[in-house]
Amino acid sequence: MKRKILLGEIPQELKELKEISQPVAEVTTETKQLVLDMFDSMHGSNGIGLSAPQLGVLQRVIVAEYQEANPAVPRTVLINPEITWVSKKQVVEEEGCLSFPNLYGMVRRPEKIQYRGLDENGKQVEGKATGLLARIIQHEYDHLDGVLFIDKLEGDLYTYEKEDGKTL
Repeated sequence: MKRKILLGEIPQELKELKEISQPVAEVTTETKQLVLDMFDSMHGSNGIGLSAPQLGVLQRVIVAEYQEANPAVPRTVLINPEITWVSKKQVVEEEGCLSFPNLYGMVRRPEKIQYRGLDENGKQVEGKATGLLARIIQHEYDHLDGVLFIDKLEGDLYTYEKEDGKTL
Protein backbone atom coordinates (compact mmCIF):
# COMPACT_ATOMS: atom_id res chain seq x y z
CA MET A 1 0.00 0.00 0.00
CA LYS A 2 1.34 3.40 -0.95
CA ARG A 3 1.81 5.63 2.07
CA LYS A 4 2.32 9.38 2.40
CA ILE A 5 5.96 10.45 2.21
CA LEU A 6 6.92 13.15 4.70
CA LEU A 7 7.92 16.46 3.10
CA GLY A 8 10.80 18.63 4.25
CA GLU A 9 8.96 21.83 3.35
CA ILE A 10 6.39 21.20 6.09
CA PRO A 11 7.96 22.22 9.44
CA GLN A 12 6.44 19.41 11.55
CA GLU A 13 7.37 16.80 8.94
CA LEU A 14 10.91 18.21 8.64
CA LYS A 15 11.22 17.85 12.41
CA GLU A 16 10.18 14.18 12.12
CA LEU A 17 12.68 13.62 9.28
CA LYS A 18 15.46 14.88 11.58
CA GLU A 19 14.73 12.26 14.27
CA ILE A 20 16.92 9.19 14.83
CA SER A 21 15.41 5.81 14.02
CA GLN A 22 15.47 2.82 16.35
CA PRO A 23 16.76 -0.67 15.47
CA VAL A 24 14.19 -3.28 14.52
CA ALA A 25 14.12 -5.74 17.44
CA GLU A 26 12.59 -8.58 15.43
CA VAL A 27 11.50 -8.99 11.82
CA THR A 28 7.75 -9.53 12.11
CA THR A 29 4.74 -9.63 9.80
CA GLU A 30 4.45 -5.87 10.39
CA THR A 31 8.07 -5.38 9.31
CA LYS A 32 7.44 -7.34 6.12
CA GLN A 33 4.34 -5.24 5.41
CA LEU A 34 6.34 -2.05 6.02
CA VAL A 35 8.90 -3.20 3.43
CA LEU A 36 6.13 -3.88 0.88
CA ASP A 37 4.57 -0.48 1.62
CA MET A 38 7.97 1.18 1.25
CA PHE A 39 8.42 -0.32 -2.23
CA ASP A 40 4.85 0.69 -3.19
CA SER A 41 5.44 4.24 -1.92
CA MET A 42 8.86 4.52 -3.58
CA HIS A 43 7.72 3.17 -6.95
CA GLY A 44 4.47 5.18 -6.80
CA SER A 45 6.54 8.36 -6.43
CA ASN A 46 9.12 7.41 -9.10
CA GLY A 47 11.85 7.03 -6.49
CA ILE A 48 14.87 4.75 -6.41
CA GLY A 49 15.40 4.55 -2.64
CA LEU A 50 13.39 5.13 0.52
CA SER A 51 13.85 4.95 4.28
CA ALA A 52 11.18 4.07 6.86
CA PRO A 53 11.44 7.48 8.58
CA GLN A 54 10.29 9.11 5.34
CA LEU A 55 6.97 7.33 5.96
CA GLY A 56 6.92 8.49 9.57
CA VAL A 57 8.14 5.12 10.90
CA LEU A 58 11.23 5.57 13.07
CA GLN A 59 12.71 2.15 12.33
CA ARG A 60 16.06 1.34 10.72
CA VAL A 61 14.76 0.03 7.38
CA ILE A 62 15.81 1.08 3.87
CA VAL A 63 14.88 -0.12 0.39
CA ALA A 64 16.24 0.54 -3.09
CA GLU A 65 15.54 -0.52 -6.67
CA TYR A 66 16.06 1.00 -10.08
CA GLN A 67 15.89 -1.45 -12.96
CA GLU A 68 16.33 1.24 -15.63
CA ALA A 69 19.83 2.15 -14.42
CA ASN A 70 22.90 0.76 -16.16
CA PRO A 71 23.89 -1.28 -14.29
CA ALA A 72 20.49 -1.91 -12.73
CA VAL A 73 20.05 -1.36 -9.00
CA PRO A 74 18.63 -4.68 -7.75
CA ARG A 75 15.75 -4.93 -5.30
CA THR A 76 17.51 -4.22 -2.02
CA VAL A 77 16.12 -4.41 1.52
CA LEU A 78 18.28 -3.61 4.52
CA ILE A 79 16.92 -3.81 8.05
CA ASN A 80 19.27 -2.48 10.74
CA PRO A 81 21.87 -1.67 8.07
CA GLU A 82 25.48 -0.99 8.88
CA ILE A 83 28.06 0.47 6.53
CA THR A 84 31.16 -1.47 7.48
CA TRP A 85 33.70 0.05 5.08
CA VAL A 86 33.95 3.03 2.75
CA SER A 87 36.51 3.79 0.07
CA LYS A 88 38.87 6.71 0.44
CA LYS A 89 37.93 7.83 -3.06
CA GLN A 90 34.89 10.08 -2.98
CA VAL A 91 32.73 11.35 -5.80
CA VAL A 92 30.44 14.36 -6.06
CA GLU A 93 27.19 13.61 -7.86
CA GLU A 94 23.65 14.89 -8.06
CA GLU A 95 21.09 13.71 -5.54
CA GLY A 96 17.43 14.29 -4.99
CA CYS A 97 15.02 13.03 -2.35
CA LEU A 98 11.35 12.07 -2.31
CA SER A 99 10.97 14.21 0.83
CA PHE A 100 12.19 17.24 -1.17
CA PRO A 101 10.37 16.91 -4.51
CA ASN A 102 11.91 18.76 -7.44
CA LEU A 103 15.02 19.80 -5.47
CA TYR A 104 18.47 18.55 -6.39
CA GLY A 105 22.02 19.21 -5.35
CA MET A 106 25.56 17.91 -5.50
CA VAL A 107 26.70 15.66 -2.62
CA ARG A 108 30.13 14.13 -1.93
CA ARG A 109 30.10 10.47 -0.87
CA PRO A 110 32.50 7.51 -0.88
CA GLU A 111 32.47 5.78 -4.27
CA LYS A 112 32.40 2.23 -2.82
CA ILE A 113 31.01 0.74 0.37
CA GLN A 114 30.56 -2.56 2.14
CA TYR A 115 27.41 -3.11 4.15
CA ARG A 116 25.45 -5.63 6.16
CA GLY A 117 22.00 -5.93 7.64
CA LEU A 118 18.96 -8.16 7.56
CA ASP A 119 16.66 -8.85 4.63
CA GLU A 120 12.86 -8.84 4.92
CA ASN A 121 12.96 -12.45 6.17
CA GLY A 122 15.39 -11.65 8.98
CA LYS A 123 18.31 -13.32 7.21
CA GLN A 124 21.76 -11.71 7.53
CA VAL A 125 22.98 -10.16 4.26
CA GLU A 126 26.31 -8.60 3.37
CA GLY A 127 27.37 -6.89 0.21
CA LYS A 128 29.60 -4.48 -1.63
CA ALA A 129 28.24 -1.59 -3.61
CA THR A 130 29.66 0.92 -6.05
CA GLY A 131 28.18 3.73 -8.07
CA LEU A 132 24.46 4.38 -7.79
CA LEU A 133 23.66 1.57 -5.33
CA ALA A 134 26.42 2.77 -2.99
CA ARG A 135 25.04 6.32 -3.20
CA ILE A 136 21.45 5.21 -2.54
CA ILE A 137 22.41 3.10 0.47
CA GLN A 138 24.43 5.97 1.96
CA HIS A 139 21.65 8.50 1.29
CA GLU A 140 18.98 6.29 2.88
CA TYR A 141 21.30 5.28 5.75
CA ASP A 142 21.73 8.98 6.55
CA HIS A 143 17.93 9.29 6.88
CA LEU A 144 18.03 6.73 9.69
CA ASP A 145 20.20 9.14 11.68
CA GLY A 146 18.12 12.21 10.82
CA VAL A 147 20.68 13.47 8.28
CA LEU A 148 19.26 14.84 5.03
CA PHE A 149 20.98 15.34 1.69
CA ILE A 150 20.42 19.09 2.02
CA ASP A 151 22.71 18.93 5.09
CA LYS A 152 25.57 17.67 2.88
CA LEU A 153 25.24 19.88 -0.18
CA GLU A 154 28.23 21.20 -2.05
CA GLY A 155 26.72 24.27 -3.64
CA ASP A 156 23.10 25.30 -4.00
CA LEU A 157 19.85 23.43 -4.39
CA TYR A 158 18.26 23.64 -7.84
CA THR A 159 15.24 22.45 -9.80
CA TYR A 160 14.72 21.37 -13.37
CA GLU A 161 12.17 23.12 -15.54
CA LYS A 162 10.16 21.65 -18.37
CA GLU A 163 9.80 23.53 -21.64
CA ASP A 164 6.55 25.06 -20.38
CA GLY A 165 8.42 26.68 -17.47
CA LYS A 166 7.00 24.37 -14.80
CA THR A 167 9.23 22.26 -12.60
CA LEU A 168 9.39 18.51 -13.07
